[in-house]
Order: sequence, then C-alpha cells, then structure tokens
Amino acid sequence: MLEAFSGLSGLPGAGEEGAPVLLDCTVGGGGHSALLLAAHPRLRLIGLDRDPAARAAAAERLAIFGDRVRIEAANFAGYTPPVPLMGVLADLGVSSPQLDQPGRGFSFRSAGPLDMRMDPQTGETAAELIDRLEESALADLIHLYGEERLSRRIARRLVAERPWAGSGRSTADLAYVVAGCFPPRARHGRIHPATRTFQALRIAVNDELGALQQLLSRAPDWLLPGGVLAVISFHSLEDRRVKSTFLEDPRLERLTRKPQVAGEEEQRSNPRCRSAKLRVARRVG
Repeated sequence: MLEAFSGLSGLPGAGEEGAPVLLDCTVGGGGHSALLLAAHPRLRLIGLDRDPAARAAAAERLAIFGDRVRIEAANFAGYTPPVPLMGVLADLGVSSPQLDQPGRGFSFRSAGPLDMRMDPQTGETAAELIDRLEESALADLIHLYGEERLSRRIARRLVAERPWAGSGRSTADLAYVVAGCFPPRARHGRIHPATRTFQALRIAVNDELGALQQLLSRAPDWLLPGGVLAVISFHSLEDRRVKSTFLEDPRLERLTRKPQVAGEEEQRSNPRCRSAKLRVARRVG
C-alpha cells in the first residue's frame, strides 16, 4: 500500500505551504494513515469516517502528527474536499473493531443487536430493513448483494419470522434462521451459511455500493494531475466496479493491472485480509 503513494512527498500540493494532501475516505482506526504520514513528512491528511468510535480511535492514534491531521464526521459519498488532493484512499467494508464489537451487529460470532449501521446514530437498522421489505424485494436484495443462490428460500423464512425489530432477537438468532434454510450437509462448511446474507444486509443498510459508485465518479476530479486513487475492496461486487472504472475512465491511468493482495505472512497474522484487493490509478490530463 505504501508503494502506491511512494511519490507523494515529491509532488507539489495544495495544502498549507504547498504540502500534498491525502484524503483517507475510511480512516477507521488510523492504521493506513499513520503509515503514510510517517513515510511522507510533508503530507497532510483529511480523515473521514461515519463511525464515531472509529473517529475517536483515529484521533488518538494520529495525535502524534499534530496539525497535519484533520478528522471529520462524514460519509465520503457526499463529501467535497476543501482543496485539490494528491491522494485518495478508500478501505472499503467493515473494520475489525466493528466486527469484534457484538453491540454493532455486524457479526454472528457473538450475539448482538440486528443493527449493522456504520453510523449507529442515523438510518435504518438491519432488523427494520427486514421488517419493511416485501418478500420478493428482500430476496432480490440478498441475491444481488450477497450473491446467495438460496435467497428466495431465505427471504421467505425471514418474512415468516417477523417482526425482527423490537423482538430482542440477536445476530445469532438471525444466523440460526438463515442456516436452517440450507440442507444439513451445507451447514458445516468453511464459510458459515449466513455469511452472504449478512453481507447483503450490511451493504443495503449502509448503501455501500451506492457510496462507492459516487466516490469512483467524483474522486478523479478531486485529484491534481499525477495524484493517486487507491481502493481496497473485499468482495467481487466492489472489485468489479473499481476495476471497470479504472479501465474505462479517461481521467485515470491504471497503475495496477492486477490487484495487489496480501502475502502469506500477512494473511497468517491477519486472516481477515485474505480477501482484500488493492487497485491503484493515477490522475492524467
């Protein structure tokens, strides 16, 4: 990832005193930003996140960089940077701290509320979404965003089990109901049978693909010539959109013909990075 931004320090910028400015669209705990700020002493950073817990963690981690860092509560889909940028980074999907906190409702490994919102203070929860949609619309959602072949059977069962909101049932209960839609031999594979349904609900609750599409269409215009757009995706729905944009957008030149993936050592230390794909493009013209 550092290699993608290797030329930032030597490029003219638009920030204070002409320093190059990087926008981290999903600052999370500040891990990527800390590495980039340490590697590029002239770099200034704007970090965005919808999650207040993530913003607090990033602010604490990046405090050592002083006024080179600004953290904002924002969804990158509707954001407009205050200055032209030399870099835009987006690490998509859900973060490890979010997965590891049962109260956020992203994972079924520990029972938690059926929430799944990146910003827990606004919007519709997963339980409310399940209760609101008609069976056919819910099935289409699970099929489209989860690429789940049993989507119609799952949607029929979820509708039969309504209401979910206000019922006190948890992510573990939802996973149990979804798993019951699979034949017994398919319930004990490497991937839990509820994984795709949880992915679909999370994507829908947070409009993740809509936000990504807005970013891909707008980010090239935020960049100065030679600026870099780097996107880390975690499933094929995201990666296909990034790949096609980098191929077809005349404002961008691909720097990675094939996505960069984590090596064996990194995968051993962080198994969640196994599905991560990094694609990078440069602003031209």
